[in-house]
Amino acid sequence: MKKYINKLFILGSLLFLGSSCENDAELTTLKAVSFPSEISVSTTKIVLTEDTADDQVLLVSWPEVAFPVEAPVTYALQFDLVGDTSGANAWLKAKRIEVGTDVLSKTLIGQELNKIAVDLGLPIDVEGKLVVRVEAAMDRKVFSNPITLTVTPYEKSVVFGEIYMPGAYQGEWNVDTANSLPAIAKGVYQGYVTVLPGYGPVFKLNTERNWAQFYGAGAANSDMVNMSTKDFALPGEGSFQIKVNLNTLKWTAAPYSWGIVGDGTAGGWDNSTPMNYDYQTKTWKVTATLVPGNVKFRLNNNWTINYGSKNATDGIAYLDDSGAHYVGEGGTYEITMKINDVDPASLGYPPTLTYTITKK
Repeated sequence: MKKYINKLFILGSLLFLGSSCENDAELTTLKAVSFPSEISVSTTKIVLTEDTADDQVLLVSWPEVAFPVEAPVTYALQFDLVGDTSGANAWLKAKRIEVGTDVLSKTLIGQELNKIAVDLGLPIDVEGKLVVRVEAAMDRKVFSNPITLTVTPYEKSVVFGEIYMPGAYQGEWNVDTANSLPAIAKGVYQGYVTVLPGYGPVFKLNTERNWAQFYGAGAANSDMVNMSTKDFALPGEGSFQIKVNLNTLKWTAAPYSWGIVGDGTAGGWDNSTPMNYDYQTKTWKVTATLVPGNVKFRLNNNWTINYGSKNATDGIAYLDDSGAHYVGEGGTYEITMKINDVDPASLGYPPTLTYTITKK
């Protein structure tokens, strides 16, 4: 009997060792991974000004990093001061920009790089040194060798004022109550508008809440001509981010919509229910049927910019927070959201927004 027990023990040990060897073959964390060659930049010396705030000032490119497992690789940029890239706390203060999956380059415009430089503490209007490296991540993170940049940042001017947008989206053309677009730079204004079904897309742009001076369309819809009787036209129904540049006499409209998402909403976790922009209260709103479940807020029907709440009582949601507002009872709800995102391109999105979810 003892002989059979010993044989069973030996057989079990062999099976265990075989299984262990097979599992070892699947382990990848001990295999070396690195960038196959150096990263590159379009320039190493950059003088930033307000005039180049919207220009492409830096292109960072890198080679594809191969991990032992075939899966998407996520890349990001890290910027830091030269003195903060060594020692026990190396790169802990770095500014990180996630680029995306299997993307091998990233272009930065002037205001993006200026914000990074100022946030890291480079002096205004003085040459300073930054370093940039690329992060590649899958089952772990690996980093490229850094490149040193000489950057001269500028101080963004404090601007005031607004321009007005009377148009068919109001239901009636009324410059006294028209949407206002606040200034975000010298001569540059930005805001939001929703064109509801049944309302027209046309509008004018007025410098005051009167008709003493206004702009209409020129040869192209995007051209601004002083006192032109030809209306501008938005692309159609929906919500848009409007940018007006009196320096270049051009304007643009880009699709831009906040929405609710979650298993408490009609679209679940995959499709946002869009909200409409109330230009009079500067608030995003929607009336929707909810079921018991969670509700979060996200921009443009994707997860790049999203907010989640830590509870269902204080009406505050936090940028990139994993939490959500839990709705315990199904029914029709009015949901409002307010966010100070006047100039997200240069200032980023704020850490919080405020909201209400009220059963009707």
